[in-house]
Parts: sequence; C-alpha cells; structure tokens
Amino acid sequence: MEEGIQYRKIIHIDMDAFYASVEQMDNPDLKGKPVAVGGNEVRGVVSAASYEARKFGVRSAMSGAQAKRNCPDLIFVKPRFDRYKEISRKIRKIFFDYTDLVEPLSLDEAYLDVTVNKKNNPSASLIAQEIRKRIFEEVGLTASAGISINKFVAKVASDYNKPNGQKTVNPNEVEAFLEKLDIKKFYGIGKVTAEKMYQLGIFTGYDLKQKPLEFLEKHFSNSGPYYYQICRGIHNSQVKPNRTIKSVGAERTFFENLSSEVFLEEKIISIANELEKRLQKSKIAGKTITLKLKYSDFSLQTRSKTLPYYISDKSLLIDVAKELLYQERLKDSVRLLGLSLHNLNNQESKKTQEPKQKSISIQLQFDFKEY
Repeated sequence: MEEGIQYRKIIHIDMDAFYASVEQMDNPDLKGKPVAVGGNEVRGVVSAASYEARKFGVRSAMSGAQAKRNCPDLIFVKPRFDRYKEISRKIRKIFFDYTDLVEPLSLDEAYLDVTVNKKNNPSASLIAQEIRKRIFEEVGLTASAGISINKFVAKVASDYNKPNGQKTVNPNEVEAFLEKLDIKKFYGIGKVTAEKMYQLGIFTGYDLKQKPLEFLEKHFSNSGPYYYQICRGIHNSQVKPNRTIKSVGAERTFFENLSSEVFLEEKIISIANELEKRLQKSKIAGKTITLKLKYSDFSLQTRSKTLPYYISDKSLLIDVAKELLYQERLKDSVRLLGLSLHNLNNQESKKTQEPKQKSISIQLQFDFKEY
C-alpha cells in the first residue's frame, strides 16, 4: 500500500420519498395511497411523489395534469416546507452523533464521512444501519444508504436498494459495481447526456471505461476527464460540512398562462420581494441576475445579466429583471416565472478554489479491513 494515501469511509443517506412520506406520516389517511406533493390536476408541478404514485409513473417535475392522467386516484397535497425543515433538523441531529463531517445536499439527503467517528466504530456499514434504525424509531420515516470509498460511489449505491435499504460497495468491488450499471444511473449524468452516450455506444459503466480520455474530451468537452475518472471509481471530493451557497432564487407557477409582458411585470415584483427576503436572511448579495421562463409547452429559457457590483435590494432586482424580460419577445405563453441571483459574495475567489483537474489521478489501492 502506498504511503500518504488516505482512505475514506463515506455514507450517503437519502430519505425515502421524503416530502410525501412526511405527509403520509402526519395524515394516516394517506398511508398506502398515491400521493403527490405540490401542483394539482389542473396546474402546477409535482415536487415529490409517494412510492404508491411512482408505480404509475408519477415523478417530480411532472405537470400535475400529466400526473393525474397517469394516476386517476392521485391525491394532491400542498407542500409544508416548514414541517419538512423541522423533520430535517431532527435527522441531521442524529447524523452529528456520529461525525461532524456532515454535508447536506438538501433537506432529505447528506454525506457523512465516518472514517474517524464519534462511536469509534470501524464499520461504516453498521453505522449506516444504526443511523437508519434511529431515524425510523425517533422520527418515524425510512431512509436508504450507500456506503463506499467516496461520495460518488456512495450516492450511486444509496439508490440501489431503495426504499428502506442500504448497499455497501467495498473497495475491491468498486470498479465491478460501476461496470455493470446502466450509464443513466451514474450521478451527474442526466437524461440528455445519457441519450448522447447511448448514441455513442456507451450503455454501461464498462462501455464508458473502454473509451479513451481523448474520445471523452472530444464529445463531452470539460466533462470528459470527470467521466473518465468516475467510471473507475475515482472521485476525490471531500465531505464539506459548510457547503457554499451558489445561488438564491424564487419562482412562481401561475394558475393560468400569461402571454403579456405587462402581466409578467407584476409577477416580477412579488417574486423579487420574496427573493430579497431570502437574501437578507442569508446575508448574501450577488452580481448575476437570471430570469427563468417556463413556457406552456414546458420548454425552459433563461436570460442573465452580470453587474459590476453586488446587489440584494428588490428595486435593483426588479429593474434588471424587467430589462431581461424585454430582452426579446416571448416565445409562447408563460406558466412559470423565476428570478435568481448568482455570483454571490460568499464564494471564494477563483484563486483559492480547487483547480479543475486536467490530469488523471491513478486508481487508489484500498486496504479496509472492515467496511
């Protein structure tokens, strides 16, 4: 084994259908029934779906109307984010009983580095099992977990035995595990990229592994080196307890589509008010304003402008958003309008950020006696 190489034990905890499960827990009449959080059968978008609803093809980001067509018995529930945050805090409190290296990705999932942990337990698998048991007993919800050598493999593994299960990928099993996976199951490879890979004859992790770096750079540009590494189980990103917020935004889905910029101006004002509140709460300002438009055909368009100074005041947000609104004509009637701020003043300078790796890391040798 090479000296100086640190081998980590990473757990990815992912709550099972979190929003929908909270609603079913709080309202016993919903248990065992297909539930969609958000939207309705006329308008809106599904934020989360219970497993009973997923059997009918209902999924997040689907229109409420489509979800109802897929599942006529679907029950729509309004989201209660304050309640979800309350439950999330209880779950994270459990995490911190085992390690301070906790990196939340959202309200319902997080990475834990338990290489060195507060329980002095050498088995990451047993720790994950104990955490899931405590979440069920103390909170009343089920969670799934993935355990492996890095964040990428752990996250992929957490989806393997869902719901209410876990998957450990031991160090000597990593490459074989990834080789068998459909490429669409790789975290970071979305639908569009997966389709492109299919067209290039890349269907599994094994297929991806056969492609030289030059090929991947040619077809996927700067993402090429990333794909080259992850199919080999190489992912050196550390668990970061204090993740830097990269953007803050607010958006609205309308009950009826809006086809006039004049009506959208009114909505910009209310959205900017909400965005200002969130910025003030986080004590953040930014330079890049992005206007998001979702049209009646569900196509998305974004328009952005970067200023030479930081802003957080709603009046400035409104001025820039209106400028972006009239930048070009609307393609169609609008069902959703969003406003977000990027290039924030809480981010480190580019000089202090980790450089993009052009070179390829060698495959690590693993020596975990107990995983």
